[in-house]
Amino acid sequence: MMNIQGLMKQAQMMQKKMQETQNRLGDEEREGSSGGGLIKITLNGRSEMKKISIDKSLIVADESDVLEDLIMAAYNDAHQKIEAMQEEGLKEATGGLNFGGLKIPF
Repeated sequence: MMNIQGLMKQAQMMQKKMQETQNRLGDEEREGSSGGGLIKITLNGRSEMKKISIDKSLIVADESDVLEDLIMAAYNDAHQKIEAMQEEGLKEATGGLNFGGLKIPF
């Protein structure tokens, strides 16, 4: 027979670890770049943009579409790094258990 109280205690401990991990990762930052580093975007663990850097050589009035594409690419690069960081944090918090695509909610 399964020990329900023991299982509940383990679930509560895992929930606490996940909350601590979520709080810690929310403050972490990752930088994404594009255009060989001409565009750099920094996001925090909640995917909030904290900083953007655009090399002045890219600011050409007739080529705004290139700049827009590079900004999107840099954001997406940073966002992928945040997702990887969150996935690693979730593995750490759950002791490597796989929850089938569960992500830390931000």
